[in-house]
Amino acid sequence: MRTKMYIDGQWVDGIATMPVTDPSDGSVIAEVAVAGPEQCEAAVAAADRAAADWAKTAPRVRSEILRKAFEIMVAEADEIATIVSKENGKVLTDAKGEVLYAAEFFRWFAEEAVRVPGDFRKSPSGDKRILVTHQPIGVSLLITPWNFPAAMATRKIGPAIAAGCTMILKPASETPLTALAIVDIMERAGVPKGVINLILPQKVGESISKILHDPRVKNLSFTGSTEVGRVLIREAADRVIRCSMELGGNAPFIVFDDADIPAAVAGLMLAKMRNGGAACTSANRIYVQKGVAEQFTKEFSHAMSQLKMGKGTDAGTQLGASVSIKERNKIAELVDAAVKSGGKLHTGGTTPDGDGAFYPATVISVDKTNDILNHEVFGPVAPIVTFETDAEAIQLANATDFGLISYVFSKDLTRAIRAAESLESGMVAINKGVISDPAAPFGGVKQSGLGREGGFDGIHEFLETKYIGVEI
Repeated sequence: MRTKMYIDGQWVDGIATMPVTDPSDGSVIAEVAVAGPEQCEAAVAAADRAAADWAKTAPRVRSEILRKAFEIMVAEADEIATIVSKENGKVLTDAKGEVLYAAEFFRWFAEEAVRVPGDFRKSPSGDKRILVTHQPIGVSLLITPWNFPAAMATRKIGPAIAAGCTMILKPASETPLTALAIVDIMERAGVPKGVINLILPQKVGESISKILHDPRVKNLSFTGSTEVGRVLIREAADRVIRCSMELGGNAPFIVFDDADIPAAVAGLMLAKMRNGGAACTSANRIYVQKGVAEQFTKEFSHAMSQLKMGKGTDAGTQLGASVSIKERNKIAELVDAAVKSGGKLHTGGTTPDGDGAFYPATVISVDKTNDILNHEVFGPVAPIVTFETDAEAIQLANATDFGLISYVFSKDLTRAIRAAESLESGMVAINKGVISDPAAPFGGVKQSGLGREGGFDGIHEFLETKYIGVEI
C-alpha cells in the first residue's frame, strides 16, 4: 500500500503524516505523507518540465499507456476495492463496481487518444484554407472528492493523459489511499516522470490558491461541492484559468402514475442507494404521482428496511458507513429537522448506538415545502413528495439551483421524453436508476457545474482549439 506522495517520478515523504481512518470503526488504516510548500512547488515544477515533451508524444504511445493501466486495474480490482471500502466505508460490492467503472475511463480514453478530430476546409470567400487543430492545454490541476475516490480520479487522469497534458492530482484527504494506488498503476503502465504528480497539502486552501496563481498552471478540473467550486472559480478567475467543474446535485426522481411500480422501486434503490446515497447523482427528491403514491411508498419503504447495515468489508453488508462521523451527523440533523417540520417516517430515521459513522436507510414523506428538499443529502435518506399533475412535477423538479441529473419513470415514452426535455438538468435517466457511462458526457447545468467529463467531450476539457489560416 502506497503512503508517500508521488512527485517527478519518485515516491517522496512530506513535512508530516496524517492518519487515514476506517469510518466503520474509527481505526487507523495508514499514515500518509502530507505536503508543505516545497513539495507543492516541486510538483508544479515537475509537471511543467515534462509538459513540452509529453505534449509531443505520439497519441498511440499515450493510448497504449492508458490501455496498460486499464488492464492492470482490472487485474487488481479486488485489492483496490478493499482499499476503497476501508477508507470510504462503502460496501465491498459497491467498491468493486466503482473500480471496474473507473478502469473503463482508462480504456475509453485510450481509444479517444488516437481519434482527436481536426478540420480542413476552404473559406467561404475562397481566399484561404481554414485549418483547425487541437493541442494540449498544458499543466492541469485535478482535485477529486472522497465519495468515488477511484472513478473521479480516472475520469480526470484518463483524458489528461490522452490529450497530452501533465498534471498535479490532489485527492480528498479522507480517501487518499485509492488515488495513491491508481498513481502506482500509472507508474507501472509506463507514464514518464513528471507527467503525473500527487500531493496532499497540509494547508489545502492556501496551497491550492498558490497553485492556481502560478503562471505555469493552465487548467483546473474539480469534482466536489458547489460551495467549494465557487471558491475555486474565483481563485481561477485571477489568471483566467480554464475550469471544468462537476459540482453538487439535488436530483429529482419522478414516478408518473403509469409507471411500472416494481421497476421504479428497483430503479430508485439504485439511484438512491448507490454508494449509500453519497453521490452527486443520488436521487434526492422523490416525486410520486398521487394515484400510485401509497403503493410506491409502501413497496420502496419495505425494500429500504431490508438493507443490512454494517462494515463495508463484511460479507452480506448492503449499507456501509458514511465517510466520517461529521458527515453522518449532517444526515441525522437534516432528518431530525424534517420530522420536526411535519415529515412522516416510514423506516429508519434513528442514529444507531455504537462505533462507526452509520445511519440507517430512511424513507420520509414530506410536504413540498419541507427544507430537506433544499439540501443535497449525502446519505441513505429518501424524502417523498406527492404531486397531482405532470406540470406540477416538472415545476417542483426544476425548483432548485442545481441541475445535474433527473430521473423519470413512465411506461409512456412520449410522456417521459416530454418530461426529459422540460427538466433543467444536464442528464436525464428514463426508466433507469443508473446511466453513468464513460462513453457518455457527464455534467450538469445551473450550479451543478461547467463542462463535461467522459464521452467525446471529456478529452476536449484538456485541449485548446487552434485555427490556422493558410494562403493557397
